[in-house]
Amino acid sequence: MTSIASPETFNTLPRIRMSAQELRSSMTLASIYGLRMLGLFLILPVFAIYTRTLPGGANQFLVGLALGIYGLTQAALQIPFGIASDRFGRKPVMMFGMVIFAVGSFMAGVSHTLDGIILGRAVQGAGAISAAISALIADSTRDENRTKAMAMVGMTIGLSFIVSLVAAPLLYRSIGVPGMFLLTGVLALLAIAVIRWVVPDMPMAAHAAPQAPSAPREPVFTPALLRLHFSIFVVNFTQVAMFVVVPVALVRDAGIPVQHHWMVYLPVALGSFVVAVPGIVWAEGRGKMRAVFIASVSLMLLTMLGFAFDYSKPVPLIVALFLFFVAFNVMEALLPSLVSRTAPPARKGLALGIYNTAQSLGLFAGGAVGGWVAKSWSSKGVFLACAALSLVWLVVAWFIQPPPRRAH
Repeated sequence: MTSIASPETFNTLPRIRMSAQELRSSMTLASIYGLRMLGLFLILPVFAIYTRTLPGGANQFLVGLALGIYGLTQAALQIPFGIASDRFGRKPVMMFGMVIFAVGSFMAGVSHTLDGIILGRAVQGAGAISAAISALIADSTRDENRTKAMAMVGMTIGLSFIVSLVAAPLLYRSIGVPGMFLLTGVLALLAIAVIRWVVPDMPMAAHAAPQAPSAPREPVFTPALLRLHFSIFVVNFTQVAMFVVVPVALVRDAGIPVQHHWMVYLPVALGSFVVAVPGIVWAEGRGKMRAVFIASVSLMLLTMLGFAFDYSKPVPLIVALFLFFVAFNVMEALLPSLVSRTAPPARKGLALGIYNTAQSLGLFAGGAVGGWVAKSWSSKGVFLACAALSLVWLVVAWFIQPPPRRAH
């Protein structure tokens, strides 16, 4: 029987080590999540440059649409996939989604027009398995270890982002963007084998007490969850919007050739991990998640203002990138954990589907709006739009409270 600890006992509950099964589940699922995100992130650092070789590729709105369109199809299918994972099981839904993702990757890889790439990216996004992965992690871990497991996912997403930033310029030079799409498709097919034979099987809602058929269903559209959903929307909006213009700014304004971009991305991304990971551990151990959360939102706001102030010189641009990565890594670790612990235990799949829908809408809106603002106004306008959204986020974040842990 599980009981809910009071807020006063939140910081006094004993720390419990992850079991071997929890560690195995968390690591393998984080790797699947990270691989999928790598396939989506990999083109970010070079796509705006590559499209200039395609017919119509100078249209920044279409470039942004291609970067973000997979978010739209994900948004349409996250909740259905989350519900399907509650009904048919997490792993079958995950494998089906990876097949769709692989098909989209191959479609984009063989296309040599911007329209064809947009279609392939849309099919990639239709493999909307994020909710199923997050729900299986929640099924596989005890409540007091869930932040660690979700932090693994968040750090894997951050690591995938770093790998994409470093590898993309090198792969762009050797196999080009079409080759990067084809490589992503092959890796997606290999991931299906990992899901089938390596990821442990777990009963769904292992930690939830069964709900009587006549009992009212617990709500998933609560103010606490909606604040977290808005948070992930802003994080991903900002991430994609800034990469509509940052790669071009590095080449055109900072004078850094695309094949040398990894020399910028690698040190700032690794340095951000050195700052973000201890911050996450400290926040969890000392019960300071709210303080770290608000500090990260404030940092995102200051970063966007810094970009808008001066992104044309190497030093300000690199400093702003470093600060962005710090805030991004913290949020990618904290947000899914907070959602999984705030959601009703028996409806995690649906709640995480809503969360990932908000994430996907942020990805789509960041690409589409970022491209439109860059085309209609300027690159500085993109950063100012992100800053305005971050200011709203700061107001919303002020009311966020970490949920109490469940004591066993």
